[in-house]
Amino acid sequence: MIRIISGIHKGRRLKAPKNLPVRPTTDRAKESLFNILGHAIYWPDTSVLDLFAGTGNLSYECASRGAKRIIAVDAHPGCAKFIEQTSELLKLPITVYKRDTLTFLRQSRDSFDLIFADPPYDFSEEQLGELTSLCLDGALLKDEGLFVLEHSSARDLSHLPGFEQVRKYGSSSFSFFRSTEKNSRS
Repeated sequence: MIRIISGIHKGRRLKAPKNLPVRPTTDRAKESLFNILGHAIYWPDTSVLDLFAGTGNLSYECASRGAKRIIAVDAHPGCAKFIEQTSELLKLPITVYKRDTLTFLRQSRDSFDLIFADPPYDFSEEQLGELTSLCLDGALLKDEGLFVLEHSSARDLSHLPGFEQVRKYGSSSFSFFRSTEKNSRS
């Protein structure tokens, strides 16, 4: 069960199909994450990219809070279909791409204020490094933008370029990154 914790759809519960290969972000972790973001983001001006979107949990939260544009990317057809159906039902500004995330990132010419990624926990160090580089290098993340990577708390990503901080919530952690181009200009 997915619960939207704030915004115009606050308290709304959504039931995702049981056969989706997802590991949803817990309510506790999601609430903590959005408390942090609430101090840094003005939602009506925010464009969001949700990678490995799964059920769309984070996309719905951003849309409920007023984000102007959200793109959700997931390679699984059932996940993409569920997000599309839910977005239509709730009239949310979410565009869904059923694509491999790394391929999408290599081909994207768009830019975003906020990028979320929740890759499988068995992603290799090399894959996480590539994911982070694709999100931070170049123009995908706008200046002053934020990249949030959810991962196993057993992993330490502080060695990756652009790393700012990590917040741990049980077995899950969120690592926060800023554009490496911006960091190199500082």
